[in-house]
Amino acid sequence: MPANSQYVIRRQRLMDSLPEDSFVILVGYQQKVRSKNIKYHFRQDNDFLYLTGFNEPDAVALLYRGPQGEINYTLLCRPKDPQQEVSFGARAGITGAIEQFGANQAFDIAELDSVIAASLIHQTQVFISDELGRFNHKLLAWCNAQRHGNAFDTPKCFRSITPLAKHLHPLRVIKDESEQAAIRAAVNASIHGHKAVMTACRAETNEALLAATFNYAIAAHGANEVAYPNIVAAGDNACCLHYEENCCELQSGQMLLIDAGAELNHYAADITRSYPVDGRFTQAQEAIYQLVLDALDAAIAKVKPGTPWNHLYETCMQVMARGLIELGLLQGSYEEVMASESYKRFTVHKTGHWLGMDVHDVGPYHDEGGKWRRLEPGMIFTIEPGIYIPASATDVPEAYRGMGIRIEDDILVTADGHENLSEHVPRSIAEIEEFMGRS
Repeated sequence: MPANSQYVIRRQRLMDSLPEDSFVILVGYQQKVRSKNIKYHFRQDNDFLYLTGFNEPDAVALLYRGPQGEINYTLLCRPKDPQQEVSFGARAGITGAIEQFGANQAFDIAELDSVIAASLIHQTQVFISDELGRFNHKLLAWCNAQRHGNAFDTPKCFRSITPLAKHLHPLRVIKDESEQAAIRAAVNASIHGHKAVMTACRAETNEALLAATFNYAIAAHGANEVAYPNIVAAGDNACCLHYEENCCELQSGQMLLIDAGAELNHYAADITRSYPVDGRFTQAQEAIYQLVLDALDAAIAKVKPGTPWNHLYETCMQVMARGLIELGLLQGSYEEVMASESYKRFTVHKTGHWLGMDVHDVGPYHDEGGKWRRLEPGMIFTIEPGIYIPASATDVPEAYRGMGIRIEDDILVTADGHENLSEHVPRSIAEIEEFMGRS
């Protein structure tokens, strides 16, 4: 099969889900300037890339059905420009858009208005994907051009405009084989990154150095990007869920939380591990860590086709609530704690999200009837329970204070169960202490 066959299949699936008289406009991202002529590294819009594979700035794709019902794919992009390509890299150009990326026809992006006018003829339902609103000011003019420009006694097309995301994002929840392979590669790079940080972790090391250690290790495995800013949080810093300062020195006796994932071939990994800076758990650290790990493993065990999404969160909360009661950190019976949701003081957040081209990937968590979506083969998501006891919690025994523990794995739903893609980052107490003891 051609190298771009997955994009053909994805476009076909999308158009089959839309009415026959649909016209799809996909708007790619533009290059962003950092300062003067220094540009940020370009990253394409995910929906655009998912359907086209075209990873150049300033491009628009059009999808619609031809006279025989065939799908027509038009790509508008930057033309070849030898002078610009010497400075900023090669371009596919108009010919490349057809030969390399499978467009039926291609045009200079400067011709966008005229190409849309020529293509948008009888279609009455326009679906737009323009995340940054680049063409908001032109959309109505495009849709109304036919009825404003034709003779008064010709048939008029009255067009509706609908966000494409409603139809495309549910399709993106199920990962095809190429996507699964890309996520596996990102997870594999991240496994090496996490192990490198565990090896380098010790008192008086700075969080920033460990963040850089992760980046160095994933680069050695093909990943030049992270899927989100590294969270390397020692001690009480871990009680801030999206801590990004990474500026403090690690102290003996603290726990370290690192939430970091590589991005490779435009797909994300998302792994969190927590462990003692000294490589050996105190009794209090061990109690909280094991409770979080028990919750994670109980939720993972529930993963199989047909399981409602919310069962994973509920399982985590049930396990952690019981454990917090046993440790004396929550008061009341299990039934009282669950009814009052007093466990939320220490658990704080939900326990998972879709994973894909975005680290918090798109797609609904409910079906069209409003019920929780049931798991299906090909879904990939995180499960990430955590317990957070800030230093300011003076009503909690001191041994537990200033501790944030989260453990996060990346899970693939298979035909008969699940696969933990990130399980090879040490996660049990024994594995962590053994691994860090060798470091």
